[in-house]
Amino acid sequence: MATDLKRENFSATIDGKPVDLFTLRNRRGMVVRITNYGAKIEQILVPDRDGVMGDVVQGYDGIEGVMGGQASMGSFIGRYCGRIDGGRFTLDGVAHQAAVNSPPNTLHGGQRGSRFRVFDARQLDEASLELTYVFQDGEEGFPGTLPLRLVYTVGHDNALTIAWTAVATDKTTIANFTDHTFFNLSGDLGSSILDHVATVQAGRYLALGETAVPTGEIVDVTGTPHDFRTPAALGARIDADDPMLALGKGYDLHYVIDKPPGEAEAGAAPVLHARFLHPASGRTLEVLSTEPGLQLYTGNFLEGKAPRDGGKGGILYTKHSAFCAEPSKFPNAVNIPSFPSTVLRPGQWSAGSIVYRFGVA
Repeated sequence: MATDLKRENFSATIDGKPVDLFTLRNRRGMVVRITNYGAKIEQILVPDRDGVMGDVVQGYDGIEGVMGGQASMGSFIGRYCGRIDGGRFTLDGVAHQAAVNSPPNTLHGGQRGSRFRVFDARQLDEASLELTYVFQDGEEGFPGTLPLRLVYTVGHDNALTIAWTAVATDKTTIANFTDHTFFNLSGDLGSSILDHVATVQAGRYLALGETAVPTGEIVDVTGTPHDFRTPAALGARIDADDPMLALGKGYDLHYVIDKPPGEAEAGAAPVLHARFLHPASGRTLEVLSTEPGLQLYTGNFLEGKAPRDGGKGGILYTKHSAFCAEPSKFPNAVNIPSFPSTVLRPGQWSAGSIVYRFGVA
């Protein structure tokens, strides 16, 4: 049985701003619950092949668990997701040093990126929620004021769409966004996801240096454990002798998504990045996005230790009990000119979307 999350357990005032739990629904019974602390998805209820509803994302019972738990779990990540080498970058000849929170690098926006911020929230209707936050000039060492608007929408096709817009208002800055929901399609949130079958629409991935930062080299997946162009269980090759698997203690790699022929870069519709199947329940998840890359992560640093990994209903989140599929621009792109740019000059917008579409097989 899925844990019944109680709104009052998420009610708090943090940094002088109200925190709450918001519930989105569609007419088919899909439910998504989100807290405006970190814009975190705490629950998604969808049916299996027999119509039995189950909770398919890891999260926490209340705001204390959220604040003491895995910081990325369920979060919308900004102002800059992924790692920045040494936290250093140069814009228009000016050197910048972002807050280092994963030594020696900056990870997911720094020590207090969006994962730790209270968004202003407004429920638009039964199926949609608007969240806004303004990154201030100098916040976490990043230049420029950057207002961000998110809209979460549950569709009647059992898809959750996360759409964002952000604009550089006063200074040249950088921006790279993603969602960091931890999925387990079985509905048993403490069980292994290594039996989930994955397909990733990518023939290349970003090589990583010894501190897990992309080096700029792009590698062909052919003949490697990272080739998911043909469906394979996440656990089928996770213990293979491979430097990238050893570095990440499992999959923690950024794929370069194969774009359909003639796909326009600007204003493109979301394209399929990946598909996941839990064979026993029949639940499927399709991940679509406007972004050029996808980070695949197999919950390698979940440890099953309370309080950090003490989840809903007293379940402990153990290693490989969830996977993340995080569409974004490439990590460390600000330091690698050959990567698609993450630079925004005053007046320039960043806009994109991620779609998590659930089904059954």
